[in-house]
Amino acid sequence: MAAELKPVYLITGADRPKIQRALRRLRSRIGEEAVELLSADDASGADAVAACNSMGLLGEQRLVIVEDVERWKAADVKSLAEYLGDPAPDTVLALVAAELKKDSALAKACAKAGEILTYDVPKRRLGDWVSTQFKERGVQVDAEGARVLVEIVGENPEELVSEVDKIATWAGSDAVGVREIEQLAAGCAEVPGYELTDAWGRRDLAGALTACQTLIERSGDPVSRTVPALIGLLVAHVGRVRACQALAEEGLSPREAASRLKRHPFYVEKLYAQARNYDSDELRGVMVRLAALDHAVKGGSRLAVDLELERALIDITRPRGAAAAAA
Repeated sequence: MAAELKPVYLITGADRPKIQRALRRLRSRIGEEAVELLSADDASGADAVAACNSMGLLGEQRLVIVEDVERWKAADVKSLAEYLGDPAPDTVLALVAAELKKDSALAKACAKAGEILTYDVPKRRLGDWVSTQFKERGVQVDAEGARVLVEIVGENPEELVSEVDKIATWAGSDAVGVREIEQLAAGCAEVPGYELTDAWGRRDLAGALTACQTLIERSGDPVSRTVPALIGLLVAHVGRVRACQALAEEGLSPREAASRLKRHPFYVEKLYAQARNYDSDELRGVMVRLAALDHAVKGGSRLAVDLELERALIDITRPRGAAAAAA
């Protein structure tokens, strides 16, 4: 037997697909013909209260959904809190917010009269979240494939779910991996740079230069904007590799380091492998070279910024033997 519905549900979080599923469950319980949709962009708290009360007069159970309630001001919240003290008996009110503090006045009023449903996407474990989405659709994806999908698409849950749906439909009951993800996923992320950082990590100069050119062409932004973004990507990645190298020197395993860094063990294992390809002096030199590159593209050089980036990639990525010979 289904549980009795509460007078109000406050549904929050960044996991928009789960929020939509929660709303669909409410709609199915009450019936589409008895649903009224409002938005806090143009509906005040008093408007929502009026909708609840007028619907309740019809003598059947109704559902009022109000989106974006984080936009409401104090007066709107006051109207809702007063209503929730004596809500219409035949109306369910669903308030949807992308983000709302637990100690806010609206959250407290909803918790007292009904229920708060929070659906967050764990940013540091977004790959795990993607894997779960595939699993719910009957498709297995390996950890690297899930990570690559995030790199290509970006961190927007709705865009990720859209790509998961598309790839799962194509896959049927077959498992998917990196190759399938790369072939099928549509790039939405501003700079999906795993190809570049992976090539640098394995000291694959040809791969790094190819990835660099592909990323610049695929970006859709001017080169003057894309190149600084790629430099930032490299600086952040090399910094993580250096951190893992230091943790390895402390005697920490990749799994222990993953716990300390709050990152997926598979990703940290990859960072550990890359750290083994460079000694500490080399990594320090890479950071110095990237700092010089950053200065060059911000006016310190007359060369084209993409050419400066390619020159820096040659310096920081070439095989160890070539680097020693150059020195």
